[in-house]
Amino acid sequence: MPIARDVRINREIRAKEVRVVDPEGKQLGILPVFEALRLASHYELDLVEVSPKSEPPVCRIMDYGKFKYQQSKKAHEAKKKQAVVHIKEVKMRPKTEEHDFQFKLRHIERFLKEGNKTKVTIVFRGRELAHPDLGKNMLARVTEEAKEWGKVEQTPKFEGRNFIMVLSPLQSQKPK
Repeated sequence: MPIARDVRINREIRAKEVRVVDPEGKQLGILPVFEALRLASHYELDLVEVSPKSEPPVCRIMDYGKFKYQQSKKAHEAKKKQAVVHIKEVKMRPKTEEHDFQFKLRHIERFLKEGNKTKVTIVFRGRELAHPDLGKNMLARVTEEAKEWGKVEQTPKFEGRNFIMVLSPLQSQKPK
């Protein structure tokens, strides 16, 4: 949640009358703005417009600097708890041998279990382009072998000289 700078404070408040809430959270009622500002200065705090869309706008007497600091802390905590998903890529050729295929499959398994999306690319060179079915069969085999760790997010498609497919982890797996 970004820090809202569109919040009006003190003399920036444009309404004639505002509903005022004191620092302890008690409602003081509807007062003219100049009276609310006088009350805020009495408390040596700021008058902050917390709900500008209501009629009349709701203002709270509080320390605006402290409020901004708490908002930035909340935003920082929320950002820390976000799960970051990376896209890892595994490249193969249509004539990749069995051992190499299994090796790449273990990489795909590890990436998906870590909670990352995996882009599987089959790269064609030269005359291999005449046999796109080899690449399609290989991607179908990857899909079949990896179905317990992930699911197909982007179906296989041909882009230039590459067959590309994206796998995403299953929801039941928790990223580490």
